Amino acid sequence: MSETPRLKAVLFDIDGTLVDSNYLHVDAWTRGIAEAGESAQAAHVHEGIGLDSGKLLERLFGERADSDAVQRAKELHSEHYAASAERLRRFDGVHELFRAVRERGLKVVLASSAPQEELDMLLEVLDAGELIDATTNSDDVETAKPEPDLISVALQKAGVAAGEALMVGDTRWDVEAARRAGVDTIAVLTGGRGERELADSGAIAVYADVAELLRRLDESPVGARLRSPAGNDR
Repeated sequence: MSETPRLKAVLFDIDGTLVDSNYLHVDAWTRGIAEAGESAQAAHVHEGIGLDSGKLLERLFGERADSDAVQRAKELHSEHYAASAERLRRFDGVHELFRAVRERGLKVVLASSAPQEELDMLLEVLDAGELIDATTNSDDVETAKPEPDLISVALQKAGVAAGEALMVGDTRWDVEAARRAGVDTIAVLTGGRGERELADSGAIAVYADVAELLRRLDESPVGARLRSPAGNDR
């Protein structure tokens, strides 16, 4: 039986995983949709958080996703979200988790599909520039999650193969995109999705938040991979 490749990087989603932003997105989307003269239940919007905005709108409006009203809702979402930037906050334990990952000889890569203007806001909230090895944004790919392209770009930027990385995310879209790129996912509950949903989507472990992952890092899939024969080959 072949050995598992040595772990070299951990890829992190940002929205809902590192920064408490998912419900701000839901609020911005529902307000924007209503102001554009359309309607959508907040629960249905929440189900699509983590998707590329175009795919989210396709789930909500189907063939009408390209209509002027729906595209106006997309613009209004961006405006409302930007106006709520002061409400964004970094989850506890993010800096400490990044340091712990790096201390174990692993790269920290942010695999985000956020547009550059949103990513800039998130990076300011994270305030962890010196702890991050590489970052992606929506400009890097034509199609974002759940397509695997973004994860593939993150791997390329990190200079690692799919088998040499793990993903940390908060939605089934993260899990699906990573799985399709050949990367296993550790999930957290801070995005508002249930443990069963994430596990059924293929997450190999589920934690309450990144702070719990930090506390249990050595017994997590990260620690397990580092203890494997290949993982000890440094």
